[in-house]
Amino acid sequence: MRIAIVSAPAVRKQPPDYVTALAKGMSLMGHRVDIVDAWTEDGLKLPGYEYIAVAVEPVSAFSGKIPPVISKVLAAGSSLVGKKSAAFVKKTGLFTLKALSNLMNAMEKEGMRVNWSDVLFNPPHAEAMGKRIGA
Repeated sequence: MRIAIVSAPAVRKQPPDYVTALAKGMSLMGHRVDIVDAWTEDGLKLPGYEYIAVAVEPVSAFSGKIPPVISKVLAAGSSLVGKKSAAFVKKTGLFTLKALSNLMNAMEKEGMRVNWSDVLFNPPHAEAMGKRIGA
């Protein structure tokens, strides 16, 4: 299965370690995985994937806000209606579950079918979650 992981790290740099671990876990299960950086890429190629995972860090540890760039990338993707997807949020503070809820709402607003969501605690946990994709 072709999988895209849309990543919006708090610090604009290489993909965070939890995103690369998530991709590694998915790859070990035989999937083709591409990491899409929401800060530098648009979402125009997202409809070409069979499954879309979105992994974000909340904007701050004391709010449930997600980076606004996620909504822009998903909206630019167009024709994501009915696309199977997963929502992942890195554990950062008290409002992580609120951030997960906001992420799922943003994805469902674009018509995506979120069939899996989870909080990622660290890279080994993210890799284990990646191995469960499609299970």
